Amino acid sequence: MQRRLQTGSHHIVTTFSDLGVDQDIVDALAAKGIVDAFPIQEQTIPLALPGQDVIGQAKTGTGKTFGFGIPVVQRLGLNPEPGVKALIVVPTRELAVQVYEDLDLLTSNRSTSVVAIYGGKAYEGQIDQLKAGAQIVVGTPGRLIDLAGQRLLDLSNATEVVLDEADKMLDLGFLADIEKIFQKVAQVRHTQLFSATMPGPIVTLARRFMSNPIHIRANDPDEGLTQANIEHIIYRAHSLDKDEIIARILQAEGRGKTVIFTRTKRAAQRLVDELSDRGFNVGGVHGDMGQEQRERSMAAFKAGKKDVLVATDVAARGIDVDDVTHVINHTIPDDEKTYLHRAGRTGRAGRTGIAVTFVDWDDLHKWALINRALDFGQPEPTETYSSSPHLYTDLNIPEGTKGRLTTAPKSEKPRTERRSQGAGPAAGPGEAGDKPRRRRRRRSGEAGDGAQSEDAQTRPDGAGTHDGEGKEHHDGKPAPARRRRRRRPSGQAPQGA
Repeated sequence: MQRRLQTGSHHIVTTFSDLGVDQDIVDALAAKGIVDAFPIQEQTIPLALPGQDVIGQAKTGTGKTFGFGIPVVQRLGLNPEPGVKALIVVPTRELAVQVYEDLDLLTSNRSTSVVAIYGGKAYEGQIDQLKAGAQIVVGTPGRLIDLAGQRLLDLSNATEVVLDEADKMLDLGFLADIEKIFQKVAQVRHTQLFSATMPGPIVTLARRFMSNPIHIRANDPDEGLTQANIEHIIYRAHSLDKDEIIARILQAEGRGKTVIFTRTKRAAQRLVDELSDRGFNVGGVHGDMGQEQRERSMAAFKAGKKDVLVATDVAARGIDVDDVTHVINHTIPDDEKTYLHRAGRTGRAGRTGIAVTFVDWDDLHKWALINRALDFGQPEPTETYSSSPHLYTDLNIPEGTKGRLTTAPKSEKPRTERRSQGAGPAAGPGEAGDKPRRRRRRRSGEAGDGAQSEDAQTRPDGAGTHDGEGKEHHDGKPAPARRRRRRRPSGQAPQGA
């Protein structure tokens, strides 16, 4: 089972067995084809296993979850007592799911139980797992504090504590919540902190809550490797042409899973709808989606059921997929850190990748700052349109490719046709297309129902008394003129008058 691979002239890859990891954990990883340790894992596991506090400086995608997860699982033992013994705090729901899945894999040959605690989902299932004696909790700060405040989550025996992506927690304003959480866990504990960068507040946090931590920097060599593995293509593109360019890029030869980043959640959903209409198998992950929807979309992307994922930055923190071939920045990120985070979704685990960034005319100053910070040496993005010949050669797009697949889904068109059928050539918005809704109102038995029916019969377009064109009152009852008109033929007062 063990194997060593030469990956460079100076680095020999180490297996997990070499690092002193228990055989049942080694077997669980090997069952998923994971045998060799990444650099961050090689450095952190031997220190953390005996209980040394560790600060791991590594960006997302370097394997840090197993770097802190293996020591946590192994230190708890094969059959830990029921109750929370380990706490892993993460900044986002998507990352909570991803870390939970990794730890669930590590504990698959043990009695240890893992539970994910985060917002957007019902409390009941999470509380039931806690009551059943889950020993490892992976959670976001808000829901952790909420359940702890309700005395449904007891952290007083949590002797293994991990803060993952601490710098992102700082960005999201969770630092005060982290301090509250540290006051609830065991005073004598083993603490690990992982962060891509180490801003001042994170350093202060580490000094306050950690005991003589060893600082491990694994991001510098990986950063160089990532840059070498990723081809960065920067285009100055017109906003009205971006969708067409993206649709053609998605037909490039050799394209696999693709992540497209947008600045806003509204733009993300608009692009999902547009690409779906063009025939692409696309899902979305953004803040306007419910948590269940986001998890289904992410699971479909990981499983390959959808090969395009449109995401916003915060929602993308849990995209841990090794076989992403392309990353497309629909809008340029605000700074170089966000750029590296986005681009880092591709070129993972030694693979190559392509990162395409669109720069609007108004955002050239942002690109200038990113270009200078990352030393790309490309101060002027190439002006590019969907018809530009270099677009095809740069991205290996077959000649003649258009922005719509021939297998585009036709489900939307029939619905539109059904809405338009029976409207007549002169029917406009709010007329025949709205008939079903007014018909339901006429049948509802509300006051003035009879008057509405007769009035509708006198109108050629069939419009009811609630279309904003009649002289109805704001309470929905017919105007007096309609009552008089209704009384003359029947000799009776309107129903409900």
